[in-house]
Amino acid sequence: MQMETAWRRKPLTISENGKYFMEGDQPFFWLGDTAWLMLQKLDKEEVYTYLRNRKELGYNVIQTVLIHSFKGRKVMGSLALGLKDVEKGEYWEFCDWAFKTAQDMGLYMGVLPAWGSVVKEGILNLENMEKYAHFLGERYRDNPNLIWILGGDVRGDAAPEVYRKEGEILKSYNPQRLIGFHPFGRTSSSLWFHNESWLDFNMFQSGHRRYDQAQLGEWDDNKAKEEFFGEDSWKYVERDLGYSQIKPTLDGEPSYEGIPQGLHNPHNPYWEEWDARRYAYWSVFAGAAGHTYGNNAIMQFHHQPDQAGAYGVRETWQKALHYPGAGQMRYLKELMMSVDFIHGRPADSMLLFGQKERYHRIAVFAGEDYIFCYDYMGDEFALDLTEYMDKAMEAWWLNPQCGAYSYIGCLKGREKWLASPLRRKDRSNDWVLVLKEKKSSEPLRRDDKGDYLCQI
Repeated sequence: MQMETAWRRKPLTISENGKYFMEGDQPFFWLGDTAWLMLQKLDKEEVYTYLRNRKELGYNVIQTVLIHSFKGRKVMGSLALGLKDVEKGEYWEFCDWAFKTAQDMGLYMGVLPAWGSVVKEGILNLENMEKYAHFLGERYRDNPNLIWILGGDVRGDAAPEVYRKEGEILKSYNPQRLIGFHPFGRTSSSLWFHNESWLDFNMFQSGHRRYDQAQLGEWDDNKAKEEFFGEDSWKYVERDLGYSQIKPTLDGEPSYEGIPQGLHNPHNPYWEEWDARRYAYWSVFAGAAGHTYGNNAIMQFHHQPDQAGAYGVRETWQKALHYPGAGQMRYLKELMMSVDFIHGRPADSMLLFGQKERYHRIAVFAGEDYIFCYDYMGDEFALDLTEYMDKAMEAWWLNPQCGAYSYIGCLKGREKWLASPLRRKDRSNDWVLVLKEKKSSEPLRRDDKGDYLCQI
């Protein structure tokens, strides 16, 4: 694959309808990865390897943290020991190099100035955060591939004035640069900062809890009154897009592939590739502006297989680079980029039957000339096609495991259609029904029942 040697991308903006990102006059689908400790744990060769791997898997945004902790100072929730000393000039020169390396690859960097616990514990406060924000704003004013993401696994009401000041200062140095906020588990930035002028998009963290793990008595349980959505990541999208002022929203931290369900107890089952796919398709088909994937070993860059890491990590980050879920995210991105998703809409109302709760949910997203349906359990369902009766809609089953399209046929003149996915022999059975209007001028013929068929 040929590498980019210069930044040729146009600045990111918000679409006219307020729901999505644009890159110049082209839609931009955010496909992110959480590389929280990349800057603090990797050397240059390792950074290059990681970024190159993610670029070639189709990712376009890498989420990372500048300051996760300070040497010699306890910070709640620290993921690993042996982090670099962020108070030395060599560290910032290394960050400069990493951002430029990502730029040369055509990658955006979603950069958290500091992990939330650093602010929550008062190490960074209103006074020194102002100085720090000016430092960052001046140093990275002209970097074209940076997106600021405030917060870092923290509630916005833990230090609202600190984050407001930080956002205002960073926006003043480059008003065109996008700014978001990475919140605490099972919350969204919209709960605190939705109407702030510096917040360009919302980010929620659907988190690592199962449906039945609302309260585990852990330090990161959300004791506040916000509704617990369990694994229904799409409900965060519905809530964020339900405000009178529309801003893009996306899941900035779903359940990671290779992490225990519930996060803390490795005796629980681990989230797998099919779980990662479900979180992605559910939220995107609900109207999210993209999605961020995560892997337990990669987010903390676990190096030593014979040493314990955080959250029951089972392998090194080098092995985790090749986890199947990481490579499967591109099929969702490619699917969305193949249509005018900017003007699409969630369309669950098209289901005549088959819609159920939790894992049996069917997620539908549709536009003028396409319909996508994500079926996690492989359940039978029926679609109302009345709106598309005059269109020749070609149909496929997309296997989200491998990106293979299996052609079904061409539908025209049908008021409804029954979808019956095949059963797989492995532990997962999710499928995507893809219908797209036939664009060629080839004539259509009817079968003996009078239904239209595509010429193949």
